[in-house]
Amino acid sequence: MLNESKSARNPSRKIADALLSVLLAPTCAACERPLDEPTGGPVCGACWTSIKSFTPPLCDTCGDPLPSWREVGPDVSRCPRCCRGNHVVSQGRAIGEYDGALREIVHALKYGGHRSLARPLAHLMARAGASVLAGADAAVPVPLHRSKKRQRGFNQAAEIARHLPIEVIHALKRIRATASQTDLPADARHANVHNAFAMRRGVSVKGSVIVLIDDVSTTGATVEACARVLLGAGAREVRALTAARVVSRSR
Repeated sequence: MLNESKSARNPSRKIADALLSVLLAPTCAACERPLDEPTGGPVCGACWTSIKSFTPPLCDTCGDPLPSWREVGPDVSRCPRCCRGNHVVSQGRAIGEYDGALREIVHALKYGGHRSLARPLAHLMARAGASVLAGADAAVPVPLHRSKKRQRGFNQAAEIARHLPIEVIHALKRIRATASQTDLPADARHANVHNAFAMRRGVSVKGSVIVLIDDVSTTGATVEACARVLLGAGAREVRALTAARVVSRSR
């Protein structure tokens, strides 16, 4: 019966796709080409399949791609930036680099209001960040300031988090508005988010392993600022999982 029902739905979906294509002529939210199957979502299959996921070797701390084992040897496990820095996030992972189709899909969710993209992004994040999610107690979305959330209508990090296979707790609040990190030079980003976050009243993370969730990590300043608050509230460990990551080119 299940197979028969599925077969019966396929012709209906094809008809719906054909009608939507003719009547509305929707385009892909990432590449802006016409959608052949608009009922399948606002991004075409070609854009999803063109996403280049990170592959090992990756930095143990931030998740940046490392040179091949042949170049650096099996004992090198962290990138130069993480070797130089004092990081409180123990491990970070992302689907891939903040570029190409992945960048456009994140933008379509964040700025285009295509909230349905949160689910497939979360599925890709769960696959890329399996080691980050393993053994964790809860996911905490990086919060938006109330003014930004009111303007956008939703928090993209929270939308993604609710589709991950882990409990979600809204443990943090943003207590002051900050400039967009993408508009700032790297050396100003840590100062921009310093003391921008605080714990929500009545929420406990004591003794917990927490995974911070966000859409993009650039220098890691935002997740580091959030992690310091969570660790100060008693969290045992803080990790980070994002949809995309701006890769450091320093060597």
